[in-house]
Amino acid sequence: MTESNRRKKHTGLVIKLALIVIGMFGFGFALVPLYDVFCDLTGVNASVVEVEAATTQDYVIDPNREITLEFVTSVNGNTPLRFDAESAKMKVIPGKSYRVIFSAENLAGHGMIGQAIPSITPGLATEYLKKTECFCFSQQTFKAGEKKIMPVQFVIDPALPKKYKSVTLSYTFFDVTADKYRKN
Repeated sequence: MTESNRRKKHTGLVIKLALIVIGMFGFGFALVPLYDVFCDLTGVNASVVEVEAATTQDYVIDPNREITLEFVTSVNGNTPLRFDAESAKMKVIPGKSYRVIFSAENLAGHGMIGQAIPSITPGLATEYLKKTECFCFSQQTFKAGEKKIMPVQFVIDPALPKKYKSVTLSYTFFDVTADKYRKN
């Protein structure tokens, strides 16, 4: 193999490698908007819209429509909590206000601070679930072995598109005790 052939091969390899690096760099930038689209479509990581107007706004109740609202509870990793909803699901009428009870019990032998993060599926229904009272609005402090009853007051906006027959409200509790003390 001659020196010029070898240089041509090396030059071609360098160009291919440079194109791969540029492609990977571009893909890295595209991941954020792609992830946002994925979250919007699936409801992953969608937070519940907290609207103060929901406390005073009167909705027109649609008695001819019923939506199944499912409740899913979980704790993150080693969070020492037992966390449950009063019921796994309920039928709701858009425009009517409802209250559901959740409970959490600290299973640790010491105090802890927890934060519940909500998520709604399908994600496009997020803007129609209006919570006026929720334990997820603030961190919850638990004494050792303490059990808390935590209500959620909500209404589903009747403007929710009719294609939605079922909505899932999911909460994941995180132990943020160490985070709280790190900030101070």
